[in-house]
Amino acid sequence: MGVHVIKMPDIGEGIAEVELVMWYVKVGDTVTEDLILADVMTEKATIEIPSPVHGKVISLGGAAGQVMAVGSDLIHIEVEGEGNLRAGAAPAAAPAAAPAPAAVVAAPVAAPVPVKAAAPAAPRAASATSREAGEKPIASPAIRRRAWDLGIELQFVHGSGPAGRIVQEDLDAYAQRGAPQQASSRYTERHDEQNVPLIGLRRKIAQKMAESKRRIPHFSYVEEIDVTELEALRARLNEQWGKQRGRLTVLPLLMRAVVLALRQFPQMNARFDDDAGVVTQYGAVHMGVATQTDAGLMVTVMRHAEARDMWGSAAEVARLAQAAREGKATREELSGSTITISSLGALGGIVTTPVINHPEVAIIGVNKIVERPMIRNGGMVARKMMNLSSSFDHRVVDGIHAAEFIQAIRALLECPAMLFVE
Repeated sequence: MGVHVIKMPDIGEGIAEVELVMWYVKVGDTVTEDLILADVMTEKATIEIPSPVHGKVISLGGAAGQVMAVGSDLIHIEVEGEGNLRAGAAPAAAPAAAPAPAAVVAAPVAAPVPVKAAAPAAPRAASATSREAGEKPIASPAIRRRAWDLGIELQFVHGSGPAGRIVQEDLDAYAQRGAPQQASSRYTERHDEQNVPLIGLRRKIAQKMAESKRRIPHFSYVEEIDVTELEALRARLNEQWGKQRGRLTVLPLLMRAVVLALRQFPQMNARFDDDAGVVTQYGAVHMGVATQTDAGLMVTVMRHAEARDMWGSAAEVARLAQAAREGKATREELSGSTITISSLGALGGIVTTPVINHPEVAIIGVNKIVERPMIRNGGMVARKMMNLSSSFDHRVVDGIHAAEFIQAIRALLECPAMLFVE
């Protein structure tokens, strides 16, 4: 018997350290070739580490949430034959397990997300799963997404895969069996606590937001847009072309308006290197689109928005969002944006104060569309209204120019025929 060592891979671009996000195996598990062992992350790109060999796990080189050096020992696997561990070298010791929270944890600790309303929660039956209180369920992003759609808490689903990993069949079986029922505990006192470590994507988001707010003096500008004509046009386009070209949301129409407005205000399509004191304005519009995933907010990048029609933009946004939610977005698809759009969709509220995606200088926030009474030509009529809440870097963008930029976008959206005029 020998030992095969898998080292923390070199992700590239001069990165020296990588965060270990999640283990899919534990000491004592038998692994097969191509089985996913762990997820590691750099910036906002998550990479799966597969096993190149068959064997048994004898030690793990780090714990979830630990930042490890590139080239350090990630895992040791006992294999038939000689292995690749040099003679006399000792396998790395398994890291001490992190102490479990004292109280029962009712959601995954790596990425707690809101759960859709379902039947009242109940104490799970002892046979439901062998997972201990506070233990994080192991599941792929696709499984987590489907569980969210079904309103299922993975904490209560038995995992039949390696190291208790939840697979598709486990989710199907749980959904068919139905969640255990219990009496209402609406007025029962609760004294449980939940410690949620910021690891993986949540840690990256926290670091990114802190850096942006620390380095950029934000100011926000909010404008009301009458999108009645835009919505009528969108409905007509979807009715005529939806089946052949795909259905349009407001987002690709807004993207086109932004692209056209940037021709007048190129200083908004820029990145500011405040260390060097240099603002770089770009001809290409690489549009960042804030996308909500189970793990947190990610900014996917639609490259060359200036060269895409509205249907092309819609298709690319949908593809990037799906890749992000499944954890398959590449580093190139998550970096290099020059201006960003953020939208909360139907939950968009009245006003938001979006945080600029450093080192960009502008971000456009989309609020929800509401029908309200408005005065037009002396009479009261129902109109569909939407606010744009945008933030700018006050070091390089003056308030007057920010207002003029948003007004240019407003003019295009309120007269949507202009979106098709070059």
